[in-house]
Amino acid sequence: MIKSIQISDARFPLKGGAGSDAIHRNPIYSYAVTTLIDDNGLKGNGFAFTLGEGNDLVCKAAQFYAQCLKGKDIEEIMADFGTLFNQMSNEQQFRWLGPHKGIVQLALASVTNACYDLWAKKRGVPLWKLLIDLSPAQILNTLDLSYLEDELTRAEALSILQSNLSGKEQRTSILQKGYPGYDTSIGWFNYSDEQVKENVVKAVENGFDAMKLKVGAKDAQRDIRRAHIVREAAGDKARVMLDANQQWNLPQAIAICKELQSIHPFWIEEPTHPDDILAHKTLADAITPIKLAVGEHLPNRIIFKNYLQTKSAGFIQVDALRVGGVSEFITVSLLCKKYNIPVVPHVGDMGQIHQHLVLYNHIAMGHQALFLEYIPHLQKQFVHPVKVENGLYKIPLEIGSSCDLIGY
Repeated sequence: MIKSIQISDARFPLKGGAGSDAIHRNPIYSYAVTTLIDDNGLKGNGFAFTLGEGNDLVCKAAQFYAQCLKGKDIEEIMADFGTLFNQMSNEQQFRWLGPHKGIVQLALASVTNACYDLWAKKRGVPLWKLLIDLSPAQILNTLDLSYLEDELTRAEALSILQSNLSGKEQRTSILQKGYPGYDTSIGWFNYSDEQVKENVVKAVENGFDAMKLKVGAKDAQRDIRRAHIVREAAGDKARVMLDANQQWNLPQAIAICKELQSIHPFWIEEPTHPDDILAHKTLADAITPIKLAVGEHLPNRIIFKNYLQTKSAGFIQVDALRVGGVSEFITVSLLCKKYNIPVVPHVGDMGQIHQHLVLYNHIAMGHQALFLEYIPHLQKQFVHPVKVENGLYKIPLEIGSSCDLIGY
């Protein structure tokens, strides 16, 4: 039974231009942390990611959601979590502040993720193990499929999960190999050209064959020059991604993306405003076969549904710290499986919880094990930081979701 609740405002300033992009020049990596403590002393930790200011507002909203869990048993909660998630996300007064977006959705993510962490700890297993051992029906009981009825009914979702049971055992081989990663830290926006080149060389030496450069400068020639630096240093076989962090309007995006085609980017990420689905559709058609990646700033499953319906994105970067937590992450993954679109999460958690979720996606749902974003800057803050060797995420074996922060 959940006996007490703690909400913490955790902020970690970065140094030397780390974390910078075209929009967010001076980020402070921060977490609104929810801790659920049961009567046996087990602590379930979950969080949402912000860039500093406003983190306290997310904490206040998380306190509101977490209170409704007090006195309940985690097994009872998770047996029908989809219903509880629906009730919390549609609480009549808080819903007005979204609905299903912004501060209230981030807060719901923090509380939801704490529930999944406590659930895994109660069962004494890593989160990925808990999830892949659940039956399709049990997984569906943790999901809220409302507003998806036109695209994903419960019967269809059940069919998707059941149809992938046959290859599940074979796909567990990834537990011996490790899950591929890609390096985002090579090319932060505030890094000099020389630093970017040095970082690419180091990344290749460390086993990465995929990496990402931040673009979106006022002078597009800076982006083009730096993209060529990365391509030359990484080699022709490397997968190079470019991330504009919403900086361009549509005419700019079309013009600049066409110039960037010369380095053969694997994807172009967040080229314009995330709410402008039709602009993404126009751009995607204009620069094909190069694909767009979106999801870092998409707050809920309904917006993801619209991106998939319009074929506006080639890669989906759903983040369990931005949508309503693990539950909604899995829901979006199911939608993507129906549309045969790869899921490559954005890692506001620095990969801690997402290393579990991509294993579930691959083993249980049959998603391609493409790669997972790797950002090392907060490793020293975690009790069990992710381990990446030779470009591969090592499989986490500690119980829970790997979201225990030192001192929180």
